[in-house]
Amino acid sequence: GDLGDPDLAPKAVQKVIDTFGRLDVVVNNAGEQHADEDIRDISDEQLRRTFQTNIFSMFYLVQAALPHLKEGAAIINCTSITMYKGSPELLDYSATKGAITAFTRSLSQNLVKKGIRVNGVAPGPIWTPLNPYGGQKPEDIPEFGKNTPMGRPGQPNEVATSFLFLACEGASY
Repeated sequence: GDLGDPDLAPKAVQKVIDTFGRLDVVVNNAGEQHADEDIRDISDEQLRRTFQTNIFSMFYLVQAALPHLKEGAAIINCTSITMYKGSPELLDYSATKGAITAFTRSLSQNLVKKGIRVNGVAPGPIWTPLNPYGGQKPEDIPEFGKNTPMGRPGQPNEVATSFLFLACEGASY
């Protein structure tokens, strides 16, 4: 489904409740990015779509999930290193990641009294299907992630444990 569609979140949450009888963890990790060298190349449609997918979806999903989250539940939002250091070709994407970080910080303060933890993970360049399908220009793919201290992009399994830790009771503080 399209998590940028406000009608999907209640259906997705209800499917989890119907299947498992409860909801303990929400991971907001939907994302899209488009490389543009010139801000004038970012169409109104692309700008709206990027924000709708990357940040609006988080609002929709948390709104739908909140009635089912109990004390000890966790919400984990995926932001990005681009929020901190920027990206000359990912202007709209980087802006959404900044919004996600602000949302995460504010939501954590909003829900702490209910005993619901809210955290964010801000990975560097991770090799995902997003990269070759519009996330990077084809000519940039061979260099993707080489500017990191490791000299390569990370793999999803190398950051998955960060999400797992934040979802577990061991991260209660």
